Amino acid sequence: MAAKLKKGDKVVVLTGKDKGKTGEISRVMPKDNKAVVDGINISVRHTKQSQTSQGGRIPQAMPIDLSNLALVDGNGKATRVGFRVEDGTKVRYAKTTGEAI
Repeated sequence: MAAKLKKGDKVVVLTGKDKGKTGEISRVMPKDNKAVVDGINISVRHTKQSQTSQGGRIPQAMPIDLSNLALVDGNGKATRVGFRVEDGTKVRYAKTTGEAI
C-alpha cells in the first residue's frame, strides 16, 4: 500500500500530550508504523560527554504513531488522505478539499 504520510508533510497531532500541535515530518519508519515530527513528542536524552560532543541533557523528538497524525490541508485543518489517478499517475489528495497534495 502506498504511504499516506511522507517526509516533509505538514501534520497535526490528533491524540496524546501534544494534541493540536503541528509540525513537519522529518523521518518515517513504515516497518514500525511511526514517524518523527519536528518539535513534537520531545524527550530529554541524557548523553555522556565525549571528545566530539558536549553531553548533558539534550531534547530530542521521539517517534509517534502514524495513526495519531493527520495531514494539514490548504485551510490549515486536519484531513484524511485518498488516492486517485490523474493523467495516468497515482496522486495523493486531501479528502476535505479534494485538491492534490
